[in-house]
Amino acid sequence: MPASTNWFDAVAGKRDAQPQQFGDLDFSAATFDKHDGLLWVVRGDKLGLARQRIVFEAQLERCRDDAAEPTFTALLPPECTAIPLDGRNSGLPGGNTHISRGLLISSPPMTPHTALDRFTPADPSFIANPYPVYAELRAAGPIHYDARTDHWLVTRHADVSALLRDRRFGRTYLHTATHAEMGRASEPAEQAPFWRLIRDGLLDREPPDHTRLRSLVSKAFTPLRIEGMRASIQQIVDGLIDEALEHAEFDLLGAVIEPLPVTVIAELLGIPEADRALLRPWSSEICLMYELNPSEDYARRAVRASVEFDDYLRELARVRRAQPGDDLISALTQVVDAGERLTEDELVGTCVLLLNAGHEASVNGAGNGWWALFRHPGQLSRLRADHSLVPRAVEELLRFDSPLHLFERWVLEDSEICGVQVPKGAELGLLFGSANRDPVVFDAPDMLDLARDPNPHVSFGAGIHFCLGAPLARLELQVAFETMLRRMPRLELTAEPEWKPTYILRGLRELRVRA
Repeated sequence: MPASTNWFDAVAGKRDAQPQQFGDLDFSAATFDKHDGLLWVVRGDKLGLARQRIVFEAQLERCRDDAAEPTFTALLPPECTAIPLDGRNSGLPGGNTHISRGLLISSPPMTPHTALDRFTPADPSFIANPYPVYAELRAAGPIHYDARTDHWLVTRHADVSALLRDRRFGRTYLHTATHAEMGRASEPAEQAPFWRLIRDGLLDREPPDHTRLRSLVSKAFTPLRIEGMRASIQQIVDGLIDEALEHAEFDLLGAVIEPLPVTVIAELLGIPEADRALLRPWSSEICLMYELNPSEDYARRAVRASVEFDDYLRELARVRRAQPGDDLISALTQVVDAGERLTEDELVGTCVLLLNAGHEASVNGAGNGWWALFRHPGQLSRLRADHSLVPRAVEELLRFDSPLHLFERWVLEDSEICGVQVPKGAELGLLFGSANRDPVVFDAPDMLDLARDPNPHVSFGAGIHFCLGAPLARLELQVAFETMLRRMPRLELTAEPEWKPTYILRGLRELRVRA
């Protein structure tokens, strides 16, 4: 019978076996290195701290005990493959500039299978309820490397909050290095329209560009302008409810929750009413690219929407620059700060960001919020009896079932995070959904408490990238919830909803109700 031995034990010298060959790679002159529980098999160069870590378990079986030069076969999980490293970065997500040749395998993963292996953001059952897995990850440790998504997942509130403010990490790295210098592959050429549009907005800029751009936008997107929209938002909500109440049963998402933020943003930007039906599909398609490992289909749809939306906004901005009106696009074309103006690219990128963030976050916040209320009838009765709770209820609903579950940051320099060395070029996944259920910060975090105070949730982010539209989102949600409670006091669920297949921007397909 062939003898079985653990791969790490074999090559680390804990057994007397020493592998010589793997497939067509001869390791008779190989060196072996261990770092953070990973086993690196390399030829030629001594391994430094690599930028990518492909983690999986491998058991090696000696094929012939009596062979003069023993060979080994890897017994890998079916979803895993060994990664040959040949200096051309083939097969490594994002590339790797530190290893010239060899084979990358691992000893047991850094995180127990019961936690990290259950982090499956493409699995509908996980999307429906990720919170038990978050609790396991928090208990297992503050940071975990997930090879499947190539992210370092940060689970706890204090760490997420601190990393959002830490300038060693950024939403982009292109202000400091090229893709190649960060050990990352360039995006496919066919995706250029999407990336150009996104990188022209605030969210994917870092100082000094971010500082200049946010200052200019803030001069037009003022608290006074937002508060001045209260009457308009109220009128929009009332009109949507009037139409919904014409039906005995209806989809609350499709009838009220989804049209509201799109209509508000359209009025804010000054989008002609005849064109507003274009905005929701554009926003939804573009946001598909924010998911982890987006498919080719998602990429094609996002690129197509980016091109169409970009062309539309450029034409509208040129008209408003020449003939300004009382709208945000007109204000953005005219704003000046110390002689600085927004470029046309920056203006278009800013408008796209306002629509995408304002639409997706507000829709998911309200939809997830109502679903939470229907599952907690005692809290819903409490809110119906006391509408003064609405402002605090909105904050609690945003905490309890976050509309945004993961926020990405790039590691701009070799850094120690939560006691773990994380290399430059790595990508962090800050788990907002997990941070908002951290028992160190929130008493009984899995309990919905509409009077919770204080409530330091991170659903709007923190630091320089704190959501610019948070005041508008809060205003929309407060007006919408108060009006629906007042005008539909007996609103009830008629069918359990299904979740959309997206994890980062997590929300429902529909919410069937009757009033």
